[in-house]
This record gives sequence, structure tokens and C-alpha cells, in this order.
Amino acid sequence: MKQPIFLSFFGGCMETEIKLTGAVLCALSENTSDDGLDASLDELERLLDTAGGQCVARMVQYRDKPDVRTYFGKGKIEELADFIRKDGTVELVVFNNELSPSQIANIGDEVGVRVIDRTMLILDIFAKNAVTAEGKLQVEIACLRYSAPRLVGHGKDMSRLGGGIGTRGPGESKLESDRRHLNRRIAALQAQLDELESNRTVQHSARRKSNIKTAAIVGYTNAGKSTLLNYLTGAGILAEDKLFATLDPTTRRLKLPDGQDMLLTDTVGFIDRLPTHLVKAFKSTLDELKYADIIIEVTDASECEDERRRKRAVTESLIDELGGGGKPLVLVYNKCDQETDSDFIPPEAVRISAKSGDNIDGFLETLNGIVNAGRRRVWLKFPHSRAGELNNLYKNASVLETDYTDDGVRVFVECGSDIYGKYADFAEP
Repeated sequence: MKQPIFLSFFGGCMETEIKLTGAVLCALSENTSDDGLDASLDELERLLDTAGGQCVARMVQYRDKPDVRTYFGKGKIEELADFIRKDGTVELVVFNNELSPSQIANIGDEVGVRVIDRTMLILDIFAKNAVTAEGKLQVEIACLRYSAPRLVGHGKDMSRLGGGIGTRGPGESKLESDRRHLNRRIAALQAQLDELESNRTVQHSARRKSNIKTAAIVGYTNAGKSTLLNYLTGAGILAEDKLFATLDPTTRRLKLPDGQDMLLTDTVGFIDRLPTHLVKAFKSTLDELKYADIIIEVTDASECEDERRRKRAVTESLIDELGGGGKPLVLVYNKCDQETDSDFIPPEAVRISAKSGDNIDGFLETLNGIVNAGRRRVWLKFPHSRAGELNNLYKNASVLETDYTDDGVRVFVECGSDIYGKYADFAEP
């Protein structure tokens, strides 16, 4: 059945649509004992399904290094072309590796159908799923940054207008003007995004002044982050069994068991080899990790132990890269009603089902405990010469009462251990 794939570059640059009946997934590996290859191709197939395509076949070549011209070796390219010719339904080839512009053009000339790489496929999904103004800006910047160096010609397709994914150039005669246009467009979009990021910084500052704790829900794509936020807060976020079903961050207020309020933010899902263009473009969104007080790491318990281990490694690497390392962390194993390899689930993990609500109360108690860890209520007394310290307290603690005396200022505060440690010498017995 034919299904559409849409790839939109929002700035009026170009918008294409193709209908495909099938695609061949291709990968190159240095050795035959690559245990992660099947999992990687499974993930690529899910990405293709999310974009609207259908996998017809997989093709893998084992060689020490890619061919400079066609990535696959000459014989494998001929095998791929022969399969496509005989099958008759294949209209797209998707490589699990990032290809150079010339490789895309050369492979396309050899096999006679559209050729894209993993990054192009992810960009296509992101373009379809972005909803908010910020999300659309981020996706467009990523698309343009990716396409700019690829305006070098597309083989036989270079002269076509709107021929589908991979035919983004209208012709060699317009190459330089198109490149200048893209660069100007990127600069203009980045200015808009910087303004939105500035507004986000103001919002974070206001949250800190209110002393409301914040938590960022992170994890591999399709781990159940949006489902968890929906169950806890009624956020109403789209939650589908597809990769990158949601891209835009959503923040909602949550009431903890002891009556405290906190803020939960859903974030874009992680994925192995997340393209650099996307990490850069989504920096403002991913900065939610940097600003959060607590990290909630969600793992899919229904997958096998090897997959969970691989995806946790990707997730935690990105958490560190994005400035979330070292923060208090709640490790959540979701879909516990479908869990496999239960013996390998870490003892510190909280097992839940965000879909059915299993053990959500246990999760909330754990979260409540972390929020309250090290917090205390205490009277602090500052001499008039140190009254300036009050500004810091108002920013980083809850000032519950203030008493002005002849020899100083007394404040009754609720604060964490870090703030108390800084002002312990001013604590009244």
C-alpha cells in the first residue's frame, strides 16, 4: 500500500512529497560479529515505518572501510541495483550510515531510485512531528544545516523540481544563490530561536525564584515518557507506539504526596547516533536537562536486557553531554506489566506501568523523597553588614518569615542542604 512521506523545509525553500511502496535498508559493518547490527537495522526499520515507508529488504556489506565513491563496494552496488530492478516495488534506498553528497548522487545513478541516509530519515520525521513555533524553527534550522553542504549536485536528479526526498537542488546554475539563501535563512531563523531561548531563560529564572522543584523526564524514544506525563498530570500529549511521536517540550504542574507542587517537563526522545545538526538545533529544548533539579530517566522494561543496556548507555551519555550529569536521578523502568529479563533490572529502579498506573504511587513517593532530601527549616540571623545575603536566599530558598531587629535581620527559611551549608554559621540554635 502506498503511503506518503513528507519532507518540508519550512522557509519556502522547498517542499516535496513522494509516495513509495517500499524501501531497501542498507548498512555496512567492519566485521561479521557485529552484535548490534540487527538491533540498529530494526531501529532504522521503525524509523522508516514512522515516516510512512515499508521495508522490502535489508542488505549488509562487511568490509573494512566504505568505498569513497559509492559507500558499498562495486559488486554490492551491482547486487543492490539488480535486486531493485527485479523487485519492481522499491522506490527508496535508506542507508543506516551518514553518506556524503557525492555518495548519495553516485549510488542514485547506479541503482536508479532515490537514496537517503539515516540522518535524512530522522529529519523527515522531525519535520512531520514538530508542532510549536519553537519546534518548527528548530527542525527547519536542522534541515537547512544538513542540506546546505549537500547543494553540490544530485546526479541525474539535479535538474528536477520537487521530485522527492533527495532532490533538493533546482539546478547547478542556481547553486551559489541557493547556498547564500540558505545561509541567510539559517541566520534569520537562529535569531528567532535565540529570542525564544532568552524567554525560556527568563521562565527558568522565575521558577527558581518561586522555589518550585523541576524534573525533566528523559529517555530513549518510545520509552513511554509522554505516557507517564499524561498519567501524572493529564497533559494530553500525543503518545503513540512510534519513534519521535512528540518533539516539543511540555511542562505541567504535579502535586506530590506531601502536598508540595513541582514541575515536570517531557523532553524529545533520545536515539543512538542522534545527528549533530539536531542536537545543536534542539539545544534550547534539551537545555531543560541543564535547568532541571531532578532527572527522571525512563527505560522500556519490555525490551531484552541487551537493548535496555544499550539504550541506557546512549541516554546517560547524552544526559552528561547536555549538562544533566550529577543531578539527583530517579531510574524508572516503564511497561513493567510487559517486562522481560526481570533479573537484570537494577534494584534501585522503580518499576511502573505508565499506561495502567501500576506502582505510580511508589514512583511518587520516591520522587517526593528526593525533593525533600536534605531540606530543613531554620532561623538564620544576619548582621546589618551582611543583609545583602538576603537576595541570594530569596532566589534559592523559601523565606517563610522575616524579623527586623536592632542588630540584624532574622529570617525563617526552608532550604536545601547546599544553601544551609553556605549559611550554617548564621543559624540560630
